[in-house]
Amino acid sequence: MKTPDEIKHIAIQVIEDEKKAIDLLAGNIDDAFVKAVETLFLTNGRVIITGIGKSANIATKIVSTFNSTGTPAIFMHAADAIHGDLGMVQKDDVVICISKSGDTPEVKVLTPLIKNFGNTLIAIVGNTESFLASQADIVLNATVDHEACPNNLAPTSSTTAQLVMGDALAVALMECRNFSTHDFARFHPGGVLGKRLYMRVSDLCRRNERPTVRPDASLRDTVLEMTSKMLGCTVVMDNDKILGIVCDGDLRRMMKKHKNLDNLTADDIMSPNPKTISANEYAIKALNVMRANSITQLIVVDDEGRYTGVLHIHDILREGII
Repeated sequence: MKTPDEIKHIAIQVIEDEKKAIDLLAGNIDDAFVKAVETLFLTNGRVIITGIGKSANIATKIVSTFNSTGTPAIFMHAADAIHGDLGMVQKDDVVICISKSGDTPEVKVLTPLIKNFGNTLIAIVGNTESFLASQADIVLNATVDHEACPNNLAPTSSTTAQLVMGDALAVALMECRNFSTHDFARFHPGGVLGKRLYMRVSDLCRRNERPTVRPDASLRDTVLEMTSKMLGCTVVMDNDKILGIVCDGDLRRMMKKHKNLDNLTADDIMSPNPKTISANEYAIKALNVMRANSITQLIVVDDEGRYTGVLHIHDILREGII
């Protein structure tokens, strides 16, 4: 068994080796990469990504990234392809084949078949002198000097390079498509990521009470309104006009400032010009406003600036947006 310091050293060395592989990859972004992006952008079909072994695992991740960023993609295992799955490749599809050596038996069988179909073949390959590179229409060089494995055998640096090349393609295509956060939200409706992108303020505060007092409300009535509505605040209003807000912090500051509390009113306690947010704004924007102003409540207003409710930081916490 290695000592703790030796284990740390091994981990750091792996990270350094893989970082070097990525640095080397940056020098391989050339006209072939540009042609690959243009080809993928202009295709009327899908992107079929294939590979075998660890390269197949990388291919599935790249497929997922493509699909979530606006480029329709399908994974096809290279071994299964030559036993029937090749039928998924349609006339206008572009095929990306990922392989470190470019000379595995399955790849050697598969690539001529794809060429015979007339599909454009893009290779992400670690050996530019390989059979795959010779067959491909476009070659993306993912060569690495050595694997992070001490025996230079286990795919480590090479799979990292493949993954980064795939991410570079996906992000370049996103930019070409002007793929926005709204587009992203349509493909990520579930989980925290989806909530950050599509959940609106109105979705969070719909069931909340609307605590309200007049500016001449007594301290007792103000505190009772805050307590009964359970939002830690009340909005001070004169008819339909928002004058201010009274929060727990205002009460604490009032206790320090005033010795005689008998004649205090909401107008004496409130913070004027409170922060508001539109009910139609995204919840993540509300969170950012709260963070920027070190507050835990926001007054929610409609498109005409009328008071419609209160959003509390706990509403955001409950949805797991933070």
